[in-house]
This record gives sequence, C-alpha cells and structure tokens, in this order.
Amino acid sequence: MTRRTVIWAWLIGAAAVLAIFLMTLVAIESILGEHVSLPSYGARVGLVRVQGVLADAEPVIQDLRQMESAGVQALVLRVESPGGGVAASQEIHDYLTRIKDSGIPIVVSMGAVAASGGYYISCPADSIIANPGTLTGSIGVIMSFSNLEELFGKIGVDFEVIKSGKFKDTGSWSRPMTDEERAMLQATIDDIHSQFVEAVASGRGMTTEDVAAIADGRIFSGRQALEAGLVDDLGTLEDAIATAGRMAGIAGEPRIQEPVKSRRLTLLDLLTNAASQVLEPDAGSRGALYLYNPAK
Repeated sequence: MTRRTVIWAWLIGAAAVLAIFLMTLVAIESILGEHVSLPSYGARVGLVRVQGVLADAEPVIQDLRQMESAGVQALVLRVESPGGGVAASQEIHDYLTRIKDSGIPIVVSMGAVAASGGYYISCPADSIIANPGTLTGSIGVIMSFSNLEELFGKIGVDFEVIKSGKFKDTGSWSRPMTDEERAMLQATIDDIHSQFVEAVASGRGMTTEDVAAIADGRIFSGRQALEAGLVDDLGTLEDAIATAGRMAGIAGEPRIQEPVKSRRLTLLDLLTNAASQVLEPDAGSRGALYLYNPAK
C-alpha cells in the first residue's frame, strides 16, 4: 500500500467519523426537540434568560447551576419579566447573590419589562443595563382578594365555615373583610415591602430612606431609572455581554454559552406557560406578589 493510499484512507475514515457524529447530533436534537450545544472551553460569558411571570424559581436556578458547572467567567441575566411570587423572586435573588459572592461578575440586561420581582432579582448584579424605554422599578407588594358575597346571594349559594381562629378564613370570597383582617394583612404587606426595600438598598448601595422614597409601586422608564440610580447604564443585550466580558477580563468579543435544555417543549408546556402568564396572578391572589400587572 502506497503512502498516498494510506493518507486517503485516513482522510476518508476521518470524514466518515465526522459524518456519523453529525448525524448522531441531529438525531439527538430531533429526539430532545432542543438545540444541543457542543462543549465549549476557554473564556466564556454565560447567558441566562428569565422570561414571564416568576411562579417557580427552580427552572432559573437550574440554568444558573448549569452555567456555574460550565465554568463561565461572567454571567449575563436577560430579564423579561413583570415579577411574580415573592418566594420565587427571593430565591432567585439569593442564588444570584451567592454567585456574585463567589467572584463571578453578573450583568443584568433588561428587556421590555423588568419590574417588581423582575427588578428584585436584578439587584444583586454588578451592573444593570436597561433600554431607554424599559419598564422597570415597581418596587412594591400587592395582595388582592375578591368579594363575591352579593353574587353568591343572587344565585342562592351560602357558605358554612368552621375555623380555629378569627383570622383563619381571611380573604374569603363569601364575606367582606373586617377591619382587623385588613390591618393584619397590611402589616404583613408592609413587612414584605421592607424586605424589598432592603434588598434594593443592599444591591444598589443606596440608603433604605432613598429607596423607600421611590418604592411606592411606581414604574420607571430605563432613562428615568438611570437618573434614580436603579440602573447603571442604557444599552442593549450586546452591550451587556460586552460589559460582562470586560469585567471578566476577556480580550475581544466574548464567546456566549447558554443553558442546554434537556427535553422537548411540548404543546402542553406551551399552553401551561401561556395560562400561567394570564392566571398566575389570580391563582396566587391570596399570596403576596412582587408583580407589576397594570391589567389589575
């Protein structure tokens, strides 16, 4: 066998292995219904997207864990969220704080809306970049109830409640709220609101008095938020990625790595997610929400 024949045999073999690998990758993507990222090495910026109402912190935290495991040098959090549940917002906030304390720079890129809980989770970032027209802020807490007593009376529905204490059925649809109940709930809301104010003050290096002065639920445009000290700069997602790269000491344009989704997104998932966007505020109306929801 000549030298040329051996070289051609090696080239054909390598091409065959590469073809098999690519076909396997396509098959895996087809099964999972998601893009499969190849392992990436060297200096990278991780990009995690937070979208929609924050009903459950775990999907976001899983993405953040994946970025930590991948060994990214910096993290960009793209926030497109009006907020949501208090607990979900606080859990994401606390996890981001832990990442920041570990030495990984975090930059937030705000999209169209990054308000209430969407702003709460942004606070730990080393830098927050908003678009000039981003809707953000809405530092506040809301808890809403419905009183359907008159409707129930018209259709002949009555309720018998056995309870262990006078506050046990606070917020019942079947009767008006008492003054005592209203005062009790207001005290709870005030405490949760103070937690929001403290988180903003800590993350932004502001006094609680300065934050409290603008923490009345009002929204800000990105440009107004910059003037109020709630964001650091105006710009796009690309600007945030470039900023994160500089913070991490990455020379040139940084490579981006996003979390790999592990399963196919089904029609049921899409319908459930869409329903959560509409119904979550109602479904959680008996819980406190860090939520900007002008439809309410």
